[in-house]
Amino acid sequence: MCKEVKRGFVEKDKKEFSEDSILKLKKAGKDIYYLLNRGYKTKNAVTFVGNHYLLSERQRILLARSLSSQQDLKLREEKRIPLDNLKGKTVHIDGFNTVITLEVALSQGLLVKCQDGTIRDLAGLRGTYHIIDKTKIVVNYMLEALLEKEVKQVNIYLDAPVSNSGQLRSLILKSASDYKLDTIVHVISNVDSVLESLEYVITSDAIILNKCISWINLSDFVVTNKMKNYWLLDITSDLEYNKHP
Repeated sequence: MCKEVKRGFVEKDKKEFSEDSILKLKKAGKDIYYLLNRGYKTKNAVTFVGNHYLLSERQRILLARSLSSQQDLKLREEKRIPLDNLKGKTVHIDGFNTVITLEVALSQGLLVKCQDGTIRDLAGLRGTYHIIDKTKIVVNYMLEALLEKEVKQVNIYLDAPVSNSGQLRSLILKSASDYKLDTIVHVISNVDSVLESLEYVITSDAIILNKCISWINLSDFVVTNKMKNYWLLDITSDLEYNKHP
């Protein structure tokens, strides 16, 4: 039995993302969004505005992951596939990206509702991953959702260089057999480049969303329909381009 681990939970987030801080983040978000729509790179825009508002590193990460240019938002919107259109389809899942976000949600770590409708976490993956007490639960949630949407086949891609990718593969395949869901788990070194050329991709990675043929917003569905207690912060709702409630 795994000991309890709160993936992505940071105690100081309660202070850095308090009500007063959120007001400042919304102001900063408007400034960054303005710059993105005038050709600034995300990193440069966040650094410039972050310095002005004296933002912490975590606050800057949240803003960088929340915001996109009008051009990118339009591109992603045009390629998004509704979940009710998955019957008989084969989907391709960015494994660590999806699993970690769901683990953070179940750990009540901070999640951010982004302009493109995705849910992203602030945890990040730096080459090290360990299965925690919540991993099997979130994998089951993910598979349940796909079964409900009547997908034909599930391809899950895990980054080979990341530690314990083989263990996660075994856990996923065991759960998939319990659900009798046709699932293949690929442990490869070039996950991003593979997903960028496919359709029906499940990820929240902005670069993949811009390049793939089409994508599915599964994490948002799982969090909002399968979980009860989660921390989801939206600092973009007042911005001009935001079609996702």
